[in-house]
Amino acid sequence: MHELSIISAVVKTVENIMQKEGLTQVDTIVLQVGELSGVVPHFVEECYPAAVYQTCMEQTKLQMEIIPGIVRCKDCGAEFSGYQYNLKCPKCGSEHLDALSGREFIIKEIIAC
Repeated sequence: MHELSIISAVVKTVENIMQKEGLTQVDTIVLQVGELSGVVPHFVEECYPAAVYQTCMEQTKLQMEIIPGIVRCKDCGAEFSGYQYNLKCPKCGSEHLDALSGREFIIKEIIAC
């Protein structure tokens, strides 16, 4: 489960921003997680309490926005949800795809108190 190391890196990044901006407390962190990013949102939520344990962010809430994994078929040009169709074009059956969205993993917002 690489989500613990990922969310730990997010916590360190937010702590660095807090220090740089002179913040003492953050209310909420908002992450954007793409369906094709390889990060499982449920695992991030499970790991979050361990990542913030005994840090200045222990009371900070985590919100996630899921970005749909939209892909375009290189063979027929169809655009569809790669996640929904298991990365196989529903129109022609091709697996030759370009990701248009859904690979993101971004700290979208840090809401300070």
